[in-house]
Amino acid sequence: MKIAIGSDHRGFRYKTELMKYLSINNIVKDFGTFSEESCDYPDFAYKVAKAVASGRYKRGILICGSGNGICIAANKVKGIRAALGYSEKAAEFAVRHNNANIICFSEDFSLKNIKKSVKKFLFAEFESGRHLKRVKKIKEIERGNKK
Repeated sequence: MKIAIGSDHRGFRYKTELMKYLSINNIVKDFGTFSEESCDYPDFAYKVAKAVASGRYKRGILICGSGNGICIAANKVKGIRAALGYSEKAAEFAVRHNNANIICFSEDFSLKNIKKSVKKFLFAEFESGRHLKRVKKIKEIERGNKK
């Protein structure tokens, strides 16, 4: 599975550690930032979200100070369903029930717990079934067709 990863300056340290953790067979592509110098999270959320939406990458991981800003920005890209990974269960169910393709974290969380959540996110599968109609409704809203 190819994974896109990005962060702002606040998430840089954890992004670097997660890349080491996930660096099996060059499956992870770093979309920046590349230092702890202050920068704007929407720039990196956009790069990762576009890469995932294009289909070149199956999943994405984003990290910023709170996790919220980068998540909001990523969700502005058509085809993206980004979720906050505030726990292992939340990360897993983001995929199982919502077919999330990007997970977002705060660098204020423990790296150990983020690694556990990343593992749940990457190995979870969309359950489809009753959840499929809800995900389809999200796509309709995205297209502007929902009444």
